[in-house]
Amino acid sequence: MVDVTVKQLLGGLSAAAFLRRHWQKEPLLVRQAIGDFRGLLSRAELFKLAGRDDVESRLVRRARGRWTLAHGPFRAADLRSLPARDWTLLVQGVNLHVAAADTLLRRFAFIPYARLDDVMVSYAASGGGVGPHFDSYDVFLLQGEGRRCWNLSLQRDLTLDASLPVKILTRFRPDTEYTLDPGDMLYLPPGHAHDGVAVGACTTYSIGFRAPSAQELGTAFLDWLRDSITLEGRYADPSLAPAAEPARIDEAMKKRCSAMLAGVSWSDAVVARFLGCYLSEPKASVFFEPPSRPIGLAAFRSAAARRGISLDRRTQLLYDSRNVFLNGSAVDSTGCDTVLIERLANARHLSGVKLAGASLPRAAALALLYRWYCDGFLHLD
Repeated sequence: MVDVTVKQLLGGLSAAAFLRRHWQKEPLLVRQAIGDFRGLLSRAELFKLAGRDDVESRLVRRARGRWTLAHGPFRAADLRSLPARDWTLLVQGVNLHVAAADTLLRRFAFIPYARLDDVMVSYAASGGGVGPHFDSYDVFLLQGEGRRCWNLSLQRDLTLDASLPVKILTRFRPDTEYTLDPGDMLYLPPGHAHDGVAVGACTTYSIGFRAPSAQELGTAFLDWLRDSITLEGRYADPSLAPAAEPARIDEAMKKRCSAMLAGVSWSDAVVARFLGCYLSEPKASVFFEPPSRPIGLAAFRSAAARRGISLDRRTQLLYDSRNVFLNGSAVDSTGCDTVLIERLANARHLSGVKLAGASLPRAAALALLYRWYCDGFLHLD
């Protein structure tokens, strides 16, 4: 893929200027954000991904004014037999399976990794699209092959048609139109109504961001807390009096139970630990592949210092001021060089020179990196 700077990607804006002027505020059109970009996958390669049961895919069709939605995996023969127009195949999480898509995602590292979600690729036949809609998260829409016409609207009415299988706005009133050529990119903030229609067959690469709802975050936190707390004791009422109304839940029982549940509490530190685990948790379809014949610890040390290491593209390594998190778990990094771990988390790669300079042979750091290598979380270059 062509190497581009953040300023070129953002149409001459610095990351700080983009975040100040556009992020979650107003759209931005960038012509030739990535010059000579023609996409990362052929139609056949994308269809092959859509046929896998570990890849999330959808097919949206519009025929005679009716919308239909089907979920993959799809048979190649079924995709090849689709009509000449008015359908779109959407494949999620392409960055988990294609190295070049992961590289594309990392171009947006001026946004924290904890907010980056995935690269979705849509292949649309002429006239294809998913209808006028809005997203609840920020998105960059990078045009691959072909052309797509985007209509945007500043409307506040975001009512969806509940009778349809896809989320389509009941009333869409466009006020701006852009046609994107290969390499052009459109940024849209959350809640901005838009409708993209393919002008001939085309592909669009959508770089999306995580934005959980309060309900989703709260539910996930309570699930995590349930598995993290230990409440001592058992209900007891040694001073129980005879019940005149046996069906009544009396005030004394309520008070005893309330006192028992007072142990369900949390601090900012507990929330921080949950957040790191939650944000680094791999998607349900992700599986890591350990090396079939892992080398020994001493050989790993030598090879790492000579060749360098890289995180697996499915690995999410995050940290805060007190904790390190890897793929949904808090890591015991006692005795480790935290600077080394932080460098790896940010760059996702460490050269042999940097590893040697960081005194990789330290037992704790070496043991941790070796364990990650054996688990398939990182690889030798």
